[in-house]
Amino acid sequence: MELELKFALPAPDPLLLEKQLRCSALIGRRKPLRQQLHNTYYDTPDHALKRHGMALRVRQIGTSAHPAWVQTLKTAGVAGSALSRRGEWEHALAGPQLDAALLQGTPWSELDPRGEWFDALQPVFTTTFERLSWRIVLDEGGVEVALDRGTVWMDGHSTALCELEIELQSGVPTALFDTAAQIGQHLALLPLHMSKAERAYRLAQGTLHAPLRAQPPALNANMELAAIAQALLRESFLQFTANLNTCRNSEAPEVLHQARVGWRRFRSALKLFQLGAADSDLPDLAPLRPMLDRMTALRDLDVASTEVLALYAQGYQGDNRRRKQHWAKLEALLAQAQEEQRQAMRLCMQEPALGLCLLQLTRWIECGTIAVPQGGHSVAKWLKIRVTRLAEQMQSIPARTQDVLLQHRLRILAKRLRYSVESLRPLLPAKRAQRWHRSATACQTRIGMQRDLQQALAIAETLHAPEGIVEFLRGVRFSDKRLRPGP
Repeated sequence: MELELKFALPAPDPLLLEKQLRCSALIGRRKPLRQQLHNTYYDTPDHALKRHGMALRVRQIGTSAHPAWVQTLKTAGVAGSALSRRGEWEHALAGPQLDAALLQGTPWSELDPRGEWFDALQPVFTTTFERLSWRIVLDEGGVEVALDRGTVWMDGHSTALCELEIELQSGVPTALFDTAAQIGQHLALLPLHMSKAERAYRLAQGTLHAPLRAQPPALNANMELAAIAQALLRESFLQFTANLNTCRNSEAPEVLHQARVGWRRFRSALKLFQLGAADSDLPDLAPLRPMLDRMTALRDLDVASTEVLALYAQGYQGDNRRRKQHWAKLEALLAQAQEEQRQAMRLCMQEPALGLCLLQLTRWIECGTIAVPQGGHSVAKWLKIRVTRLAEQMQSIPARTQDVLLQHRLRILAKRLRYSVESLRPLLPAKRAQRWHRSATACQTRIGMQRDLQQALAIAETLHAPEGIVEFLRGVRFSDKRLRPGP
């Protein structure tokens, strides 16, 4: 069984990573094992291995003049986290060819008893990288720290590879987190769930930088409440961190949006399961605030640019040349503000404090104590009570309130109710869940439209847009019945 932590490294210069690692007392002046690794991954023409979460590779270690080969089979394990648990079978080879005999006694034998898969195998992608590795012994166990820098190649496409892996050699899993925490004092570490194989397949599909949307886990009433909470927290945290990593290389507004949705779903789950008390083991979330604020500011700019103002561009400009010039100026100002916020957000990702907070959250989700105050109720009844109470809180606020603070609270409650229903639908009364979801979605949409136009107006004023545009947007705010705050 392979047990490891994997991290993306948002450092501005990958060539300085070795120097930064040496700032950690764990690494210090230790001499690394330096290897050139060339890996060829195999699959069937219809990607049967990929469908079963398996990876089979032949690794060449060293140079072409002095090579050594290793065959490795990895099977699907616990997914959805930077902490990876996978079955692994590794054997030395005499040459670069696959050996079917080495797959006997592994899960391969059950999936391919007649050898049809093996006969159909062909190379599908390669990875070439330099690995620097250090063996470290702690009180809790021994680990290997590996820095990989290189390239993934598939179907004529390539993408850079730069990641840190910490693999458990002996002892208990906490050794992985303790090692990462010491390294993370000097180097920003972002939890990474994507394997090299998944990276290659997504590269070929053109989805490497696609947004990751919510994928509620399979739940059933036989699960313990703490296990349900852990599953929802793990999945929503993955949505947050996966999209956050993608934001490093993508300017797509939807990627940022899905990162924020993941974080809101995570916070919603904390509140639903009452896990945010001061005496809980939940790590302090304050180090995330600077980046979350940057994300909010950038999202407001994205919505103003691509959604709100796009609706009214033609209405303002018409065939008026001067108005078109004014609008072009506003678009240029928006683009500049977006780029400034994007760069500020990416700088936040390079802060070790951010990485340490994400690491602590990963450790809490995977190894911590998630104690839900169940109060003697069954799982189904407890969840029904909690979601019903949330729906009642939302319904207690007038739908068309003009109070800005109440509007904000109503919108937050609507989001929490919607996320809870979407995640827990199999465990909730069907008709009631459908009614709750419909009501929450309608409320969130209505208030969201009002807020989006108000934010776009505020942004136009802050950017010193031409006064004619500002006045036009003020007029839209009060003329569109859907956007009026009152009844």
